[in-house]
Amino acid sequence: MKTEKRVKKREKLINNIQILFIVSCLLFLNIVSCKSEFKDNSNLFKEGIFEIPAGGNFVKETIIRKDSIQISKYGSSVDTLSIKWKNNFFYTLKYINPKTDLQKDPMFIQINKVNENSYDFTVKIGFSKFSQKGTVYKIE
Repeated sequence: MKTEKRVKKREKLINNIQILFIVSCLLFLNIVSCKSEFKDNSNLFKEGIFEIPAGGNFVKETIIRKDSIQISKYGSSVDTLSIKWKNNFFYTLKYINPKTDLQKDPMFIQINKVNENSYDFTVKIGFSKFSQKGTVYKIE
């Protein structure tokens, strides 16, 4: 009688394992066969012409990026900065010819949200606690 119970228990366990295996395979195939709807367009912002609109402690700024150089035009000022990308969502800007002590510190920019032709960012200057949020729009 005990052996018969053991055999039935073993058969039930084997059936459960087989069902679990089949369900796992189907789930895996479902995940693998699905196409991702997410489109990573963060590379779109590494080169081109951009604009930060006036408002929220920003003056209107036009930005031209090519390779490792960024030219920033705001008001009657034009500055050239080096840009170094750590990844698609984080880069560092440094003035090539700083005019003030503040401009000697690097700016660390974190891209927080990517939209079709813009991104929201947070900038920190040097290692201070100063932090500013804004939006950059790609115009070309």
